[in-house]
Amino acid sequence: MSMIPHTPSVRHTSSIELSRTAFQSNVAFVRTLLEPDVQLSAVLKGNAYGHGLEHMTQLCLEAGITHISVFSAHEALRVWQKTKGEATILIMGLIENEDLPWAISQDIEFFVFETDRLQAAIAAARSLGKPARIHLEVETGMNRTGFDRDELPAILELLKQHTPHLRLMSLCTHFAGAEEMANSPRIGQQLEQYNALYEEFCGAGLRPAMRHTACSAASLNYPETRMELVRIGIMLYGFWPNLETRTLFLEKQPQQQDPLRRLIRWRSKVMSVKAVQEGEYIGYGTSCLAQTDMRIATVPVGYAYGFARSLSNVGRVLIQGQPAAVVGVVNMNLLMVDISALSGVQKGDEVVLIGRQGEEEISVASFSEMSHQLNYEMLTRLPGDIPRSIVD
Repeated sequence: MSMIPHTPSVRHTSSIELSRTAFQSNVAFVRTLLEPDVQLSAVLKGNAYGHGLEHMTQLCLEAGITHISVFSAHEALRVWQKTKGEATILIMGLIENEDLPWAISQDIEFFVFETDRLQAAIAAARSLGKPARIHLEVETGMNRTGFDRDELPAILELLKQHTPHLRLMSLCTHFAGAEEMANSPRIGQQLEQYNALYEEFCGAGLRPAMRHTACSAASLNYPETRMELVRIGIMLYGFWPNLETRTLFLEKQPQQQDPLRRLIRWRSKVMSVKAVQEGEYIGYGTSCLAQTDMRIATVPVGYAYGFARSLSNVGRVLIQGQPAAVVGVVNMNLLMVDISALSGVQKGDEVVLIGRQGEEEISVASFSEMSHQLNYEMLTRLPGDIPRSIVD
């Protein structure tokens, strides 16, 4: 009788845990910044800042967030499949014209910042017999996307001519660097420009259903930008837009306690343990020379999985609740760490790449600073196929 070969376990080399309690705490903090009638839109672009789009959508629904903003139609489809009509979905960036009928038929809202998209939306809405729910983005000084002022007379005329086919959900814009107070003059000019354009729309008889301009940084630093809706991203994941924003906020608080809690914990396991003799090089090249007899552990995570090569010889992980230094060059699929000071480390022991283990923590901020990346950049580089799970 022949034996059936064992099927290998389909496990990734690392996994990510997301804290439900931390997320709900962050949502509660953000709501303290907002007036009761200001709607909170959770920004889940970039695979929810690397946390996992479907998992973060679930956490949003559990926390009572019913407005979700994404970048693309592809992201919108994933959220739509998860929410099944329980949330309003807003596409802030890319949607191809051929995808507009799908979005309109499902009441998915989208930014309009060019005439071509507006005309295509009108045509699709007319064909469906259902109005397109559009957010008109205006250029106020970011110089990225948005209608320029000289384009607006023609746009206003199009909107008036096709009122049955359009629902003007908002007039919106985006600020250029609201996290840095050095940009205050520019932000002030943008807000002034936006308010003037809003009055122009209202004067033309096209009052939008709402206004929104504020991201996380603007919501903190410029309260006047919190209008009928705010688009909050990085704070919901437990991070400040930058150190300056954190410092300015905490200076105003009597307790000076950080109200934000990180959701993410990234972990792997020791793949093997090896002894290295004094005078031997570790890994590729000659960047790391053993100054004494050492013990190293290999971890099956490398730059292909989001652990930057720039962390070679400078990064840290946690093993047995203690920091262990990365030694040698970070490879595509693995890294090596010095465990000489630890006793009893063996294959299968947990390795924490980001997050807490015992009393120690590897923060995303320290991880990012060591690899010369922004929080945003480092998080969004975490591959989508790393398994995510929600824990309390």
